Amino acid sequence: MHKDQLVQNTIEFVKKELENAEGGHDWFHIERVFNTSKLILQTEEADETVVQLAALLHDIADPKFHDGDESIGPNVARTFLQKQAVSTEIIEHVVNIIKHMSFKNSLENNGETFSSLELQVVQDADRLDAIGAIGIARAFNYGGFKNRELYNPSIPPNLNMTKEEYKASKAPTINHFYEKLLLLKEKMNTVTGKKLAEQRHQFMVDFLDQFYKEWNGR
Repeated sequence: MHKDQLVQNTIEFVKKELENAEGGHDWFHIERVFNTSKLILQTEEADETVVQLAALLHDIADPKFHDGDESIGPNVARTFLQKQAVSTEIIEHVVNIIKHMSFKNSLENNGETFSSLELQVVQDADRLDAIGAIGIARAFNYGGFKNRELYNPSIPPNLNMTKEEYKASKAPTINHFYEKLLLLKEKMNTVTGKKLAEQRHQFMVDFLDQFYKEWNGR
């Protein structure tokens, strides 16, 4: 199958699978990650097919919406790609990216490591969508979806969370900035990722400054 047709088939599959998804993890999130991945690819010698497929399929079954089950997404992606007659080598690479790209997995040192330039490209694109103006909007959208407080001065951020604590957290949305979003700038892998993260990071810092001023009636 021609690469363009494969990508188009994948887009249609993902759109259908995510048509009722929460607003921060819907098709538009996938589309932004897909487009940012293509932007990062301009300065990286990564495999375009692997990057595009992984970007499109990375959140096909986000564990947050499946009782924390991390096996569903990789399995759905593998089954879909097998039906598209994609080579085993590409399928395994894409599945490995899906398994290893999330922030919460970086909190766990279980000795299982996987790395590739393609993973770094998609991971940066996904992390860029978690910061800046879109990142702020997504954080509060998910907080509302989970009926969390915006902010509670008596609940400090937990800066040394394990993966399990992170998954179980019900903390106010503002805490999420300190527990994840403000940490992402330093976790960027690629030159383009690092450059784009600088400005988006600063936007969040300015937002928090303004948030506290308004909260405290200043």
